[in-house]
Amino acid sequence: MLSESASVSDIRPLDDDLAAPFQIDGQPARGRLVRLGPVVDEILGRHDYPAPVARLLGEACALAALVGSSLKFDGRLIVQAQGDGPVNYVVADYDTSGGLRGYCRFDAERLAAMDADHWGASRLIGQGVFIMTIDPTGDRERYQGVTAIAGETLALSAEEYFAQSEQVPTRVRLSVGQVHDAGAHPVQGLSWRAGGMMIQNIAEDQARGSTDEAWERAQILFATVGEDELIDPLVPPETLLFRLFHEDGVRLFPAKPLRAFCRCSDDRVAGMLTAFPAADVDTMIEGDGRIHVTCEYCSREYVIDPALVR
Repeated sequence: MLSESASVSDIRPLDDDLAAPFQIDGQPARGRLVRLGPVVDEILGRHDYPAPVARLLGEACALAALVGSSLKFDGRLIVQAQGDGPVNYVVADYDTSGGLRGYCRFDAERLAAMDADHWGASRLIGQGVFIMTIDPTGDRERYQGVTAIAGETLALSAEEYFAQSEQVPTRVRLSVGQVHDAGAHPVQGLSWRAGGMMIQNIAEDQARGSTDEAWERAQILFATVGEDELIDPLVPPETLLFRLFHEDGVRLFPAKPLRAFCRCSDDRVAGMLTAFPAADVDTMIEGDGRIHVTCEYCSREYVIDPALVR
């Protein structure tokens, strides 16, 4: 089995980079499961993040896919957290086509001074806020919910968001870790993995009656899932769900594939630069006579002719 600090050798992922809904048979509880392998390894590998920062960003990516994959319309789901801690900003952006990207901004000196190797969300981010934004395409209205950072994983902040913003009883588990993989990136055969699961109570109605007892049972079973199980490449989603809910029965519905992506492009970068006054553009020109812009998300460098943006 795997844990946040453990690893195994000579394994290959069986069911990765997907988000799938499930339903507990005969119970008023529905859920979603996310498994991230190469996708989260690519996102985290684009930057030289210290381990606690990488784990935090991995949580944000898993959470964005977990919630975003439930949207019934085209658009984006953006998970953000920001505060006064050594990690002052983390963001993960899920596109309903299955694209996922993320970025963290942190103070390396503060992080090193605080011996933060095993810190979680609340201590890394400090006093701050958790923000979830639903950004539909077309004419639908953008929606944003804001809550305080709560607990050592972003899962607790997400639960608070659903309680306050949507009044839907929700439980969330997230896990991020590394495994040994001879073909992995970055070095020494270590690859990042992330996983997440959530369940939500289906509100009672006249036909269903009270759901309190069934929801309590579902939460008890859900609480037994281990962080290692969420990211273990040898435990497929079907096996994990069977371990948790086999007494009641559980149905796993078709999964949606996930991929790493970025929205940056030559046109987007040039368009951003045209918003600056010409005098400011002049200060950006480097020794080779060009403007160099590096995407915060994917680390791709763009080299722009100043004449194109003045």
